[in-house]
Amino acid sequence: MAQVHVVIVNYMTAGLLRQCLTHLCSSETAYPYTVTVVDNGSGDESAARACADFPQVELLVAPRNLGFAGGNNLALRPLLDRLPAGAAREHEYVLLLNTDLFVAPDTLHVLTGFLERHPRVGIVGPRVNKRDGSLDLACRRSFPTPANAFYKLFGLARRFPRHPRFAAYNLTHRDPDELTEVDSVVGACMLARVAAIDQVGLLDDRFFMYGEDLDWAYRIKARGWRVFYCPFTHVLHYKGATSARQSGRMIVEFYRAMYLFHRKHYAPRLARPVNWMVTGGIVARGSLALTTNAFRPAGKKRVA
Repeated sequence: MAQVHVVIVNYMTAGLLRQCLTHLCSSETAYPYTVTVVDNGSGDESAARACADFPQVELLVAPRNLGFAGGNNLALRPLLDRLPAGAAREHEYVLLLNTDLFVAPDTLHVLTGFLERHPRVGIVGPRVNKRDGSLDLACRRSFPTPANAFYKLFGLARRFPRHPRFAAYNLTHRDPDELTEVDSVVGACMLARVAAIDQVGLLDDRFFMYGEDLDWAYRIKARGWRVFYCPFTHVLHYKGATSARQSGRMIVEFYRAMYLFHRKHYAPRLARPVNWMVTGGIVARGSLALTTNAFRPAGKKRVA
């Protein structure tokens, strides 16, 4: 019997956490699931109070903010150690879930059923809608190759959203209602097969925030697993709610993650001048984002 293990990392978002748990614990699914909340160094009792109404939830408290990858790993490491060995792990799944993301009643059932029916799929993610009803473009992506990153960072993807080359990163030329094999879905709501995690290891906690989901998907696909965007269920994402208060730092982390991903997966195969150009582009675009954000009113500051 398939079982899902949900991990939610909280950092000073107790109100959102309560709403997230309310939606999650109202799930209509035949598959049993556990829920672990990691309070990522919030420094108060707000997460404990939010979890108090959900006795089925296990709460772990990190000594400091470990970042998204580190916070998830704090729960994943003991979880994977205590799961049964052998073929049964093929039917054990981990759902990474943000506090600012609210699942539909059928989300767990649809995503778990999809992995149960497709044994070579290592990761699946749902359609993710923003508060205005539009698609969160991060929920179905290609890897940020140097070309894809260039088209994205310098505006060609936005200018030509239907062009299969320029729009390849966020796949805006594809129908959002179409089941699609992709490179990565978003870590805010990502269901992964434990058997795939066993082969590649935990999230890379060098990524503090952003990029760790892409890196995980890259490593999982490299071992022969497939990744799918599944629009047959949807979730609501209060995008940016967990990081908007620290938009300057998050901009730095966003572009640092791009640099780290490039250095880890592409730089060894590219000529040195190409790597210099990529690094220069990331630094230039990140510096521009920081400068632009500094002049925005407080209520309109953005992460990236």
